[in-house]
Amino acid sequence: METLIFDIKRYAINDGPGIRTTIFLKGCPLRCVWCHNPESWSTEPQELFKQSKCIRCGTCSLSNFTVEDCPTMAREICGRAYTMEELMTEIEKERAIMEDSGGGVTLCGGEPLMHPSYSLEILKELGRRVFHRTVDTSLYAPQEMVEAIANECELFLVDLKLMDSERHRLYTGVGNELILQNIRFLAERQAQFSIRIPIIEGINADEGNIEATAQFLSSITHHPSSITHPIHLLPYHDVGKDKHRRMGTTFNPNGYPMAAPSEETLQRCKQQLEAKGLEVIIGG
Repeated sequence: METLIFDIKRYAINDGPGIRTTIFLKGCPLRCVWCHNPESWSTEPQELFKQSKCIRCGTCSLSNFTVEDCPTMAREICGRAYTMEELMTEIEKERAIMEDSGGGVTLCGGEPLMHPSYSLEILKELGRRVFHRTVDTSLYAPQEMVEAIANECELFLVDLKLMDSERHRLYTGVGNELILQNIRFLAERQAQFSIRIPIIEGINADEGNIEATAQFLSSITHHPSSITHPIHLLPYHDVGKDKHRRMGTTFNPNGYPMAAPSEETLQRCKQQLEAKGLEVIIGG
């Protein structure tokens, strides 16, 4: 099965150091109810429909209609295959900007570790071309895959969502044991990684979860890699709602209460983590 790319984001400033090109791979084993990129879940191409662009011209009702025929691009296919040459051509366009800013290339998703062979191929080629390589991941993957990827990148951006495994399963579809094991593994290996925590009122912003998170992260700070990069608190926003509309699917179908955190909540979360000696930044 081909691995599909559903977006290439240029001039990214929140996906690792410097100015970066971020490659979004399609396919993810998690189903986070707050997900900003639900179009990344499936490994298959998907048709998206943006109603605000539709002029009701009727072209899509024709028997021989293809998405490419839509005159306003209200309909589009999400996900396409790239050859390595095509992908590198796109990346090389911004080399000067990335080098001048100390940036590079970030693999994102979806979940890059869901496609270890393809991700490794990309990372190795980027290494040959001397690009800084970052992998944005949930770390929900076998340890041997994490180790193989760690050998071919300079930095991991690791999402840490919830400390209680059952609550993690409720809101993401999977438990967190493997994720926590892999965070410990990266710390023990002295790999470079940065922890990023989405802060969502009603899901994980409560004092109990943040305290458990602080205890876990402080328990690995004796490894040099664990204190090299600050923890980032990422305030929730509901951009996923519009994407579900475009996909014809339902955002948060179980109606879990979710809201963006207040400034007071963000500061309290920051203080709880800092009380354990952790460096914390609010935002990307």
